[in-house]
Order: sequence, then structure tokens, then C-alpha cells
Amino acid sequence: ADTRLVARERRTDLLSRLRQACAGTLNASSQDVLLVELGALELSDDAIAEEQELLRELAPCLDALCELPELERSLIRRVLATLTEGMVADLERFPGEDASQLAAVETRPELLHYCYQVAGCVGEFWSLIHAARLPALGRRVRTRLEPFCESGVRLGRALQLTNVLRDVPRDLRHGRCYLPREDLAQLGLSPEDLLEAGAWERARPLYEDLVAQAVGDAAAGLEHVLAIPTSFRFLRLAELLPLLLALRTLGLAFAENPLAEGSRRKVSRREVYGLLVTGALRTGDDAALRRWCRAEARQAGLAHYWP
Repeated sequence: ADTRLVARERRTDLLSRLRQACAGTLNASSQDVLLVELGALELSDDAIAEEQELLRELAPCLDALCELPELERSLIRRVLATLTEGMVADLERFPGEDASQLAAVETRPELLHYCYQVAGCVGEFWSLIHAARLPALGRRVRTRLEPFCESGVRLGRALQLTNVLRDVPRDLRHGRCYLPREDLAQLGLSPEDLLEAGAWERARPLYEDLVAQAVGDAAAGLEHVLAIPTSFRFLRLAELLPLLLALRTLGLAFAENPLAEGSRRKVSRREVYGLLVTGALRTGDDAALRRWCRAEARQAGLAHYWP
């Protein structure tokens, strides 16, 4: 979806056919043609070799999908349908490739739906498949599966909102504004105004509002972590680590002018390893995790957003 070395119309067509292949509704000959086309694609310069290899190996992936038990197959097809729907919608929403053809998300609900399509749905999938296949977790959330899934959705949304807020300058250069046009207009701003770092003070209220949304979603995501039995320490850690990274990333992005090029927006690898080690030691203690996340929010300058 993101490579600019392939024409937008062709990307949309390939994604649409890939959706059919994942759903099992594309006939064999058409699927063979699609797989050849995908395997021959050139990705962007910053793509890793494994991404190209994955495109070449989609045939056994699709075969493996068909051979899965019904539960896994149906849940995977559902999440893949949502993810690829979001990719196609993004290509249609943003017809340009650079700032001269800048387009924007129109409303806050549209932004939140986009975050569900590309990340929140994964939290939902994660919740459903683990509740079904891990008996101890299934018993624990049996009477509250819906709120468990919702907190998983909010965890995914927190991560995607963090990406949106971190990547505003880069997205603008690529013709994409994820800050809603309707909200910007209320501040007397247009998407084009955000190309100037000096627009930051006027845009700050919207940015703060979206940071508050992301931190609130992260706090809901912590409840998702705590719903997992303490015996599943590494399953907890798999959710906790990106949650903590999101808090630190939001703190970095908010500490400086997020519209300015060159401001620090990335957590260092050393910090990641530090969080990983500390998290591995604390995942079995609910009270310690609550204190830690609250402390992380405070250290990132986000304490007043943490519920």
C-alpha cells in the first residue's frame, strides 16, 4: 500500500484482488496470476528484504490459511479483510504522493475508524483468538468478553494514534494529513498550514486532544494486559512493551514542536531493551504494572492525561 514505485491505481487493484484471495473467493487461475504479479513488485527503497520475500512466498501462506482449523481461519480472514479494506480506503482517501496534492481525513470519527481498520482490529483479533484457545484466559473473560475485546481495540488504537501524531511531518510530505480537516478548521487552520512549523501553537489544542485520546486508550489497553492471567507472563509482555513504547514516543513528540523536521520522535534501542528486561521482571505483579505505567506517563509529561 505504501510503496510509491507502483502506480496508485495498480496498488488498489492488487490489494482488492489480494483481499479476495485471503477470503478464498478468488478462482485458482486468477490467484496464480495475482501471485506472479505480487512476486515481481518492486518495493520502496527503505523496504526490508523480508518484505519482498514474503510477497514471493504468499502461495504457501494462502495454502496454510486454508488448512487451519475453522476458528483460526475465520478470525484471520476477518482481520485480513479489515486491514486490507483500510489500506484500500487510504489509497482512495489520499490521491496524491507529495505535499502539492495534500488531502486530509475529514472528521474525528473517520480518523478513529481508520485507526480501527489498521490497528484496532488486530487487538480485537488477538483478544478473540486467545480467549478461545487459552482455557485459563477464556474462563477469566467468559462473562466479559465484549469489554475485553474493546480494551484490545483501544490498545491497538493507542498505538496507531501514536504513529499518526509522531509522523505528521512525514505524512504531510507524502500528501497525507491524518489530523481531521474539520477540527483544524475550528482552529482557523487548513492542512496546508501544517507544512509550516510556525503553525504549531495554533494546532496545539487539537494535538493535545489527540494525545489525550491516545493516552486514555493506552490506559484502557493496560486493563487488557491485566485481564490476562499472570501465568502468561510473556503474553502480557507482548502487549505491555508496545504500550510503554507508545507512552514514551508520545512524550518525545510532544516535548518539542511536532511539526518541525528533525525533532526526536523515536525511542532508542537501548531504551527498548531496558523496557523489555524490566517488563519481564514485573509482568506477574498487577500493582507494580499499574504503578509503572503511571510513572511512565508522568515521566513522559502525560500524567494529566492518564486516568
